[in-house]
Amino acid sequence: MENLDKSKNTAIVSYLTIIGSVIAIFMNQEENKSEFASFHIRQALGLFLSFFLLGYFVGYANSWTATSAFYIFYFILWIYGFSGALQGQKRELPVVGAFFQSTFKNL
Repeated sequence: MENLDKSKNTAIVSYLTIIGSVIAIFMNQEENKSEFASFHIRQALGLFLSFFLLGYFVGYANSWTATSAFYIFYFILWIYGFSGALQGQKRELPVVGAFFQSTFKNL
């Protein structure tokens, strides 16, 4: 039970900003590495990195509509991933989850 709580805590921390993702990577580096925590670390890290990468270009669109849609889309993805971590479920993020899992498979 303690290992499940530890991996769940690590998964939750990974969704708390990009710094939380980095901290979660180090929390999950022990000899008993959790697949559940690794799954959510990959999802959260991919979400944050793509947010910053795509946000840079959306910022140049100079369109209130495009910027609002971008923020709403990422907020919904973040809520979806964070709620999965809270509930102890491994649910891939819609649209981008499988890509994040394959891209960050070494974490």
